[in-house]
Amino acid sequence: MIDQKTAPYAALLLRVSLGVMFIAHSLYLKVVVFTIPGTVQFFESLGLPGFTAYATIAAESLGGIALILGIQTRVVALALVPVLAGALWVHAGNGWLFTAQGGGWEYPLFLTVASLVQALIGDGALALAKSPSLERIKQLVAA
Repeated sequence: MIDQKTAPYAALLLRVSLGVMFIAHSLYLKVVVFTIPGTVQFFESLGLPGFTAYATIAAESLGGIALILGIQTRVVALALVPVLAGALWVHAGNGWLFTAQGGGWEYPLFLTVASLVQALIGDGALALAKSPSLERIKQLVAA
């Protein structure tokens, strides 16, 4: 049974924590710690084009801001799933624990599931711009 009084605040808490995580992971880890040139070099070492590092940083940063503010939460959470799938791919060979050398796949998997949950439950309380319903998203994807 879903508590209609507290569920919007649970969605808000998940939305804001995901947004903060995406911003921290993008701006702090990729820009400050590894630097943008270092991140580009890492992406290229994986066989990815260098521009995908910039696209990832932009998606995580802008997506994180949108999630915190509650702007099109469902769409943003779903749009970030491919970024998380890429992170899962990068860490898949390092074992389960994220504390493993090179980082394992537990954290990217958890964040993927959390983003899917956010897409399912929607904006929650204090969202600036309500997301379309899941039915509307299905229609857009099917078109």
